[in-house]
Amino acid sequence: MTTDFISLDFIYTPAPNFEQTLDHYLNDLGGKLIWKVRGMGTIVAMVKLSSGGPPILLAQHFSGTVPILIYRVRNFKQSLAKLKAKGIKGKELEIPHGPCFSFKMPSGQRFAIYQLVRPVANKMFIGRKDT
Repeated sequence: MTTDFISLDFIYTPAPNFEQTLDHYLNDLGGKLIWKVRGMGTIVAMVKLSSGGPPILLAQHFSGTVPILIYRVRNFKQSLAKLKAKGIKGKELEIPHGPCFSFKMPSGQRFAIYQLVRPVANKMFIGRKDT
């Protein structure tokens, strides 16, 4: 496999009308709110819809309707080099868990890879519910 994907860890989902979207996920779909954080002019919440599978991250600052599928990789630098060698362009950034590269496929799907270098980030926001 080109990028050494380990797992699909997050589905980062646009939620420009944040409170309404969160309400639908919690009340209409029966999701469980893990955390909700306000900061840097936006709101992001983690919602679980099932006991398995990746959580959904609702993001107010995220535009469009296409979510980003965020995959963990073993070696970020190596995986990034492989993607760039294939001509894939995108944006490097840091997420609480570690280095990340976000990119869009020609057909419109959105992906990101990251390396888990700060495992404490998985527990950092649990139970936090900013109003």
